[in-house]
Amino acid sequence: MASLSIRQVVKRYGKGPKANAVIHGVSAEIGDGEFIVIVGPSGCGKSTLLRMVAGLEEISEGEIAIGARVVNEVEPAERDIAMVFQNYALYPHMSVYQNMAYGLKIARVAKAEIDARVRKAAAILQLEALLERRPQQLSGGQRQRVAMGRAIVRQPQVFLFDEPLSNLDAKLRAQTRLEISKLHAELGVTSLFVTHDQVEAMTLAQRMVVMNAGRVEQIGTPEAVYARPASAFVAGFIGSPPMNLVEGEAAAGGFAVGGQTLALPVAAPRPGRLLLGVRPEHCVVGGAGAGWPLRVELVEMLGAERLVHGRLGDAAFTARIDSGQAAPHPGATVALQVAAQNLHWFDPADGRRVGP
Repeated sequence: MASLSIRQVVKRYGKGPKANAVIHGVSAEIGDGEFIVIVGPSGCGKSTLLRMVAGLEEISEGEIAIGARVVNEVEPAERDIAMVFQNYALYPHMSVYQNMAYGLKIARVAKAEIDARVRKAAAILQLEALLERRPQQLSGGQRQRVAMGRAIVRQPQVFLFDEPLSNLDAKLRAQTRLEISKLHAELGVTSLFVTHDQVEAMTLAQRMVVMNAGRVEQIGTPEAVYARPASAFVAGFIGSPPMNLVEGEAAAGGFAVGGQTLALPVAAPRPGRLLLGVRPEHCVVGGAGAGWPLRVELVEMLGAERLVHGRLGDAAFTARIDSGQAAPHPGATVALQVAAQNLHWFDPADGRRVGP
């Protein structure tokens, strides 16, 4: 196992004034044995960054170190990493055992050692009964476990996961997330996991790196990123449903939105134009006393909860209530209460957090 350092890494395609930069000075320090998730929307550069760590993409500037060794010029096969891809990339004519053993065979590892490693990995991933099957005889979840087993037998310093759950259905994704968490708890290998799914990021990560347009927006534990997003982008990306972001004018203990002034439980951190952020689950709908008037447009039933969609002034807004609570009718106006500690403020110009 080893730590992983990403230091001011830049990626450009092309040269000269027409060069297209897709990664803009990304830095991250990943501790020995840590499980880090890189999360962001499609096209934000997360897979490109992972491929630079793997050695599949050249680094335009900066450096990447695995342990104490800078690997910028090191061939992928010599970096002591193992990668699990979005597609399973299994050899269709080989059995599960042969797929898992193939890399070790090419590396001229002794047959007894290969057998021991393959059977240990198969036991960890509950594949013992499938070792003689071919990939076409397996489900999607089983194939992904074989791909992970092929990585495990390498006994690398670092695991790289490139959206490995994207091809699975919802039930299998949840099951495989659990298996990956158990796998990391057992092996303790430094891991870098890329996904566009913020639910995967929140459930798997010890720390997460939120990326947007080739830049790091925030690095922190899932709890810290959720509770105190560093930017409006993070606030709107992390959380399901996402945080409400309402632009308005703050002054004298109120917040003006579309000709309507909302009373604040605590004054905004500064007067002037601001983005107010409130998570749907932090709203109390129809509580006693005055509150923000939400004009209800739609109520969605989601099993244990309901989402109440409406408008505050001219701004779209969503609140979440328990399914046991009486749902307001579309067209009604209900009062919303939000505690002071659940208000988030952002600068509308650059999106960065304002205040504590």
